[in-house]
Amino acid sequence: MCNAASMGFSRLFRSRWAALFWSAGIVWTAYDVASDAPEPPAGNAVSSNVVEGQTDATGAAFDARDLAILANATG
Repeated sequence: MCNAASMGFSRLFRSRWAALFWSAGIVWTAYDVASDAPEPPAGNAVSSNVVEGQTDATGAAFDARDLAILANATG
């Protein structure tokens, strides 16, 4: 039963090739996860400081007053 968790990082990094393959796997996983992210809708992009007609994740409309209330609530 030899898996990555029982092997330990000190043993992994004794070999340059093992470390290279391990890091390539991490980069590949990150690329896979990032490329599966959904594209934002084209009509809902925020340009400069204009927030009129924008909607939140639930589809409810918000405006600058809502953002100011949220900014003041978080301190």
